[in-house]
Amino acid sequence: MKIRLMENFRALFYAPYYAIHALGFYAREGVDVELVSSHAPGDAIAHLTNGTIDLTWGGPMRVMTAHDRDEQSPLVCFGEVVSRDPFFLIGNVDRFELSDLAHLRFATVSEVPTPWMCLQQDLRDAAIDPAMIPRVHDRTMPDNYTALRENELDVMQAFEPFVSRAEIEQAGTVLYAASSRGPTVYTSFITTRNKAAAHRDALLAVTRALAKMQGWLTAHNGTELAEAVAAFFPDVPQELLARSLQRYLDAGLWARDTAMSRQGFDRLGLSFLSGGALRRPPVFETCVDSSLD
Repeated sequence: MKIRLMENFRALFYAPYYAIHALGFYAREGVDVELVSSHAPGDAIAHLTNGTIDLTWGGPMRVMTAHDRDEQSPLVCFGEVVSRDPFFLIGNVDRFELSDLAHLRFATVSEVPTPWMCLQQDLRDAAIDPAMIPRVHDRTMPDNYTALRENELDVMQAFEPFVSRAEIEQAGTVLYAASSRGPTVYTSFITTRNKAAAHRDALLAVTRALAKMQGWLTAHNGTELAEAVAAFFPDVPQELLARSLQRYLDAGLWARDTAMSRQGFDRLGLSFLSGGALRRPPVFETCVDSSLD
């Protein structure tokens, strides 16, 4: 059994996906998974629909938005991996509250839409109108981090390793961890219904490999996970990698079960609906192929 799997983009919070490869869990389940690099976040969806790959991983929001635009969309997701939001607000602010963003120099993530969609719902939950929060929304995280270090920003939204790097370099501390919100299905496998039917045995083997990975994570720490995936992150120093991954482990970022959380799915859907990216609430049964979990 062979599957062509395209990654979404290279990020530390995707570490479990790389560990499945590095630790040989796919091979143990009898499936040959070829990992293919993507050119940009979301790029893999086009490759799925034109049939050049069999599988990708990414936010279920891509499946939600596809079905929102086209009720006949073939996309489905399965196999929850990142079950909480991996982003943080970091900066040098005393006694921070979300309402303080209204008068702080604040930058959000520009590379992908989900971090802001989820944060703007957190603001609504705190009775704060997101439209009243001035923000820099068109710069990259590296550029924002440089601005934070040079005191041109008070707060930035970022994922690891920027958070641990900021602590080490005394550029900022964690002001808000989005994972504290609770279940928010952030990343899963994505395929098409035709691929799910044609490669059912192989995709079920992928799910079994994922389950083995989830079991492995419960028994190992950030240092051990960093050692397993170091080859995928050659530009991240090992100590920084371990510290970053341990933070994610401590936050309960990664799912302990392959089944998609309905609560987490609904929270993600609400965030995109309130943010104007969806016209109607996504339907779990339409977007999720639970038979593959």
